Amino acid sequence: MSAQNDNMNDADTLSHFRDSIDNIDAALVFMLAERFKITQAVGEFKASSSLPPADPAREEKQIERLRQLARDAKLDPDFTEKFLRFIIDEVIRHHQQIRDGK
Repeated sequence: MSAQNDNMNDADTLSHFRDSIDNIDAALVFMLAERFKITQAVGEFKASSSLPPADPAREEKQIERLRQLARDAKLDPDFTEKFLRFIIDEVIRHHQQIRDGK
């Protein structure tokens, strides 16, 4: 096999990996969009029920649950927590905006 064929195979392999990553990224975006549709409804419910935008006890419970899922999946639990905290912070910000009528 020539070096040119090896380079073509490497390029094909890399392209295949990148296609898979692109598909996963697209799925993540759609899953996040769906999640935020639901949290929007939660925010509206909380506002109409005079509930606070944040629920620290639930947040901590969710973080620990997802940290365990990450460990089970051989994913860094610290990374998972950072990712989840980013999402939670954004959800709380949305809930505050709904509560404040913005």
